[in-house]
Amino acid sequence: MLTVYILIFLVIFFFVVTNLPVFGRLPKGIRLNAIHHLSNYKDGALQNLSVTLMQPEGVSFFKVLREFLFQKQPDKIPSKALTFIKPAVDDMQQGSAPEIIWFGHSSYLIKIDGFRVLVDPVFSKTPSPFSFIGSKAFKGTDFIKAEDFKNIDVLLITHDHYDHLDYQSILKIAPNAKTIVTSIGVGAHLERWGISTEKINELCWNQSINLFDKLTFTAVPARHFTGRKFKRNQTLWSAFVLQSTSSKLFLGGDSGYDTHFKAIGNEFGPFDIALLECGQYNELWPYIHMFPEQTVEAAIDLKAKVLMPVHWGKFSLAMHPWNEPIERVSKAADEKQFPIITPKLGETIVIGNTSANEKWWL
Repeated sequence: MLTVYILIFLVIFFFVVTNLPVFGRLPKGIRLNAIHHLSNYKDGALQNLSVTLMQPEGVSFFKVLREFLFQKQPDKIPSKALTFIKPAVDDMQQGSAPEIIWFGHSSYLIKIDGFRVLVDPVFSKTPSPFSFIGSKAFKGTDFIKAEDFKNIDVLLITHDHYDHLDYQSILKIAPNAKTIVTSIGVGAHLERWGISTEKINELCWNQSINLFDKLTFTAVPARHFTGRKFKRNQTLWSAFVLQSTSSKLFLGGDSGYDTHFKAIGNEFGPFDIALLECGQYNELWPYIHMFPEQTVEAAIDLKAKVLMPVHWGKFSLAMHPWNEPIERVSKAADEKQFPIITPKLGETIVIGNTSANEKWWL
């Protein structure tokens, strides 16, 4: 009888934990119906443009887990606290050229045409549902907090993974943001967290929205996946084209390399800058994240004038050394003679000025 009680307790405990707000909520109702009518919805889930396996054939989830947990992983964490520049998040944009401040990983602030666009803000200690699970943020990366963002015009969320959609950060930032732009389906999570539906603008691939009569956001395809609990690909993952009166930016989110970059470059390029992921890669999941050399190829495909690599410098979510991504992408860019900028954490860079390329991570 005791065994039955224990099982009942475990079932109830599991149900309670997995329904905590941090996990969000799956789309339903009108939102779910819209997703079901998307051209890339098939077999109960959203699909990539190309067939995309989570792991190569012959590689099981358990092999990935074993490698991640037990493989020797030298230099995954910096040996000392990373240096940073105190970010000028409240300062007004200087001049007409857009400005960008990078906070580590894929979180950055864009000042453009007098507006402030905050992308994928993750300011918790771990990119996971609970603070005691997962990789801790590197020392020195806690120089900014979610509470510091009180005047955001557009909060942009590319997809619902924990290292891009952070529950605690959203609770503090979203109430003061004028509007939110994200991929279709992500609004279900935001509404679960008490964010007003009127603030949320969800886009399908190749769908645009104009805000303030100055900024146009267009969701474009990426090669990735989504999910905060067990069921994958019930919400969309996107990159975004941001176009102002004088500039055009590519905001990459997460994506493996594929032909979609060239298609986007042909349709929307050239771009003044492309912010593209270069970290958290491995041969055990080669289709859903880019290797650094592919990041440079993607920037070329996009017809970008300059590349700014992100998705590194704060969390260790793969087995490579913490600074290997930026080393490899810088080397590949040099070999291709392609312009690249590598700003320090918190540094303000001005688009059009490619002087921010000090190798500060060495």
